[in-house]
Amino acid sequence: MDFGGGDEIRFERLGRAGVVTLTRPQALNAVTHRMVKAMDKALRSWERDDGVDVVVVKGEGRAFSAGGDILHIYEAGRAGKPPVEFFADEYRLNAYIARFKKPYVALIDGIVMGGGVGISFHGSHRVMTENAQFAMPEVGIGFFPDVGASHLLPDLGGSFGMYLALTGNRIRHGDALWSGLATHTIKAEDQASVLDRLALTGDPESVLRGFFVPAKRETDRPILEAIARHFAQPSLPDLIDSLDRAGKDEFAAGTLATIRMRSPTSLRVAWRQISAGQTLSMDDCMRMEFRILNRMLAGHDFYEGIRAAIIDKGSKPQWRPAKIDAVSEADVGAYFSPLGDRELEL
Repeated sequence: MDFGGGDEIRFERLGRAGVVTLTRPQALNAVTHRMVKAMDKALRSWERDDGVDVVVVKGEGRAFSAGGDILHIYEAGRAGKPPVEFFADEYRLNAYIARFKKPYVALIDGIVMGGGVGISFHGSHRVMTENAQFAMPEVGIGFFPDVGASHLLPDLGGSFGMYLALTGNRIRHGDALWSGLATHTIKAEDQASVLDRLALTGDPESVLRGFFVPAKRETDRPILEAIARHFAQPSLPDLIDSLDRAGKDEFAAGTLATIRMRSPTSLRVAWRQISAGQTLSMDDCMRMEFRILNRMLAGHDFYEGIRAAIIDKGSKPQWRPAKIDAVSEADVGAYFSPLGDRELEL
């Protein structure tokens, strides 16, 4: 089935299922513009097709998808042509998945981050194996948790979503299931059988119930209580102050050290974005994120973060401004201001 996408993504009809496979294992299935456009075409076709009862998305190799193709974004932005259209199409796809009319099953085995989260966690069934690791690490590269994170993360109880957004920390399948990010956990070895059954019946509820293996939370109660206490603070400075006041507490000290390595601008923007997302629809979240994106692509920290992480691997990013209290409310507000005739059309 050719919806475009070349050798980066594969589309198949298996019985009652439309199956999407990300096929860039050497790039950890990083999402490209070509993949986004092809996936949009396939989903629109399958949504209208009475022979398709369920859509399944999976990745080839050891990752589901480690994010967007940030090296390409870096190079295009550096050349003065930031790929705004890639993000516009990606965000439209994220919003479309959230309102997709048929069951949408993401089979997540291995790493899922950034852009990979956008094409999996807005669907109806988020299935993770024991190999799965979830993260939204964008504040570490001077970016912000996008692809609908402002819709996804505020829904997690105990301020867990704010914690994930501001630290970029990875979690495993048990924490994902407990927090509501995942809807089901299965054994990695059962993935092929799950796919076979879905193709046969087209009914994910009964199939996933049959393969469900409960996963224990990896984060224990005292830490979850600490997260709820610190990350529910009414502002980012209050949150940092709360961690700071906890003194020698190992969790608080470690978390504060992590946050202090992140881009101050990204932290400020992410805090406001996740807070705002609590009361916004998915479509409004995507419009807000597109406003932020346009300013990030015109700024400093995103390119500096990618330089430090990927170009000059392991070097220390020089954030501008370098301190959280040097980022004013007006600076933050500018990221959220309307784009006029450049707003994201959904």
